[in-house]
Amino acid sequence: MSLLWLVIRQLAEIEAMAASKKLITREEWEKKLSDVKIRKEDMNKLVMNFLVTEGYVEAAEKFRMESGTEHIDLATITDRMAVKKAVQSGNVEDAIEKVNDLNPEILDTNPQLFFHLQQQRLIELIRNGKVEEALEFAQEELAPRGEENQSFLEELERTVALLAFEDVSNCPVGELLDISQRLKTASEVNAAILTSQSHEKDPKLPSLLKMLLCAQNQLDEKAAYPRVNDLSTATLEDPAV
Repeated sequence: MSLLWLVIRQLAEIEAMAASKKLITREEWEKKLSDVKIRKEDMNKLVMNFLVTEGYVEAAEKFRMESGTEHIDLATITDRMAVKKAVQSGNVEDAIEKVNDLNPEILDTNPQLFFHLQQQRLIELIRNGKVEEALEFAQEELAPRGEENQSFLEELERTVALLAFEDVSNCPVGELLDISQRLKTASEVNAAILTSQSHEKDPKLPSLLKMLLCAQNQLDEKAAYPRVNDLSTATLEDPAV
């Protein structure tokens, strides 16, 4: 009986808190938003940061001309996107050559990235049914690195396990052959190149959107207000009362 009473009391407290939420009208909310001053230059830099980081060369150049933001080196973006595209299409050897042409130190100073590229080469050999070549490559290029690093050895073992299954759809490590694995490796290479060029490896815009959602979730506990539920339109929706 005492437990039931405790539950009833907690429910009553929750209802009381909900009822005590502050209601902010659209007019009040829009006034608060209008009081926040954001410089146009900062917004332009935010957009440019996204375009450059994600590699939208033509859009970045057009936006630069229209907004008057600082000059960008389009060649570096084009070269970086060529590397990313090569990995995404499975041409890992070509990607490695392009990375070394950009800056040999990227792979020389990042053994994990180089291993993941070599691992992707092995995956592509297996994908193309080149079993003997895959085994030879794994033994000569990846096994020595696995002996030096336990995590590399575990990843190598998972990759080689693909050869033990005729039907990879029922293979417990079959996700290595998914396009998502290529994208993961391409993203890692892209981030390393950006870092080598003294750029941020991740665009700022997605992080700001995550902060917006987090702030709204916290505010939901204290107030009812016009909320942004669809980030693609940023439309304010009236609070439910």
